[in-house]
Amino acid sequence: MSSELSENVRKYRRAAGLSQQELADTSGLSITTVRKIEQGGDVRTDTLHTIARALGVATSVLFVADSPAPVVGDEATRRNLVNLRMALMPPVGLSVTTASTAGAGSVRELRQRIEDSHALYWADRYDSVARRLPDLLRTAEATAKAADGDDEHEAQVAYSHALLLAGKYLTQVRQYDMAYHALASAIRLSRDTGQTLTAGTGIVGMCWLLLRQDRFDESEQLAAETAELMEPRLSNASAAQLAVWGELWLRVASASARNNRPDVGREARRMAATAASAIGTEHNSFPNHWGGFGPVTAEMKATEDLALVGDSRGVLRRADEGVLGGKALRTVGKPTAPNWGRHRLDVAQAHVRLGSHQDGMTELMGLRDVSGAWLRHQPMARYVMTEILRSRKRTLTQDMRDMAAYLGVVA
Repeated sequence: MSSELSENVRKYRRAAGLSQQELADTSGLSITTVRKIEQGGDVRTDTLHTIARALGVATSVLFVADSPAPVVGDEATRRNLVNLRMALMPPVGLSVTTASTAGAGSVRELRQRIEDSHALYWADRYDSVARRLPDLLRTAEATAKAADGDDEHEAQVAYSHALLLAGKYLTQVRQYDMAYHALASAIRLSRDTGQTLTAGTGIVGMCWLLLRQDRFDESEQLAAETAELMEPRLSNASAAQLAVWGELWLRVASASARNNRPDVGREARRMAATAASAIGTEHNSFPNHWGGFGPVTAEMKATEDLALVGDSRGVLRRADEGVLGGKALRTVGKPTAPNWGRHRLDVAQAHVRLGSHQDGMTELMGLRDVSGAWLRHQPMARYVMTEILRSRKRTLTQDMRDMAAYLGVVA
């Protein structure tokens, strides 16, 4: 951790008139953790959020610019992404020609390929998506450049969808620089070709990417500004319009909650709930709306706020009640697998924090069964498993050892 960051924590603690022990008591962290932070030790962003909340400051004010830690062990990832990187980010020189040799295809066939790849993405078939994307992007670009007449607009639309798919996939597997390039290109192309909903969906993805990079202020501002520009008339808005608008407010809420701006977060949750109520059911209609949104998603994200502030009992109280209960899920509709998985990780963490290791393991094992590829890309899963290994007093079960190996967590 940067010495400047640790100095910021020390500075705001002193300004609040707190000793290290008092800050530990106020935040619910151990005195060892507080000392570790002020001595420059590395901690999770969630821990800094907890510190900021106790100090009454935005989490972002604690962050500083500093040299990154050395990157170790990413050789395999670099090799695996060479073809996708070449397709998405080709060399730029004085000539306008690129190294791509892909030929243009029919717009109809291109749309079908994108839809098939999108279905694989939602089915957690990440290996298949990774193999398809390079050629898909090259073909989409070539088709967009070659099209004319009535096909020109449709080819541009298809290309923006291919870019958006690449951005969502790369964000999910935490290749953030490439994801930014794909999402930014998709948003610009959608905006220039009059695809407001697609551009809005891209901005939802961009805000999530910014959130994952701890760029809370930018994520909140971009989502709020876009939501205001896209605000629909509730009386005649389509489900897709309401869904994109609602997702933008979820991004505002998530960013402000992590940045210790609870008042902003509560108002954003209210706006999202308004959109969800207007839709009435979960909505996910590719290609008009790429994510998932509705009453269930809005409630899951509200429950996430409880997890952020460490209210584990509150998480468990709300986890299976109301629209999150089994009967309601059958009526209102199921959320997307990633949204549901993230919610169940919050539930797993709550169980473990309350000492119910087996209940936490049940959640992890259930997610592994239905979304194994997704689970391995979730730091939260590793945090939960690490906490189980660290806090369990009895001998580890075989399931615990297997899950630790699956997630790459060392006991």
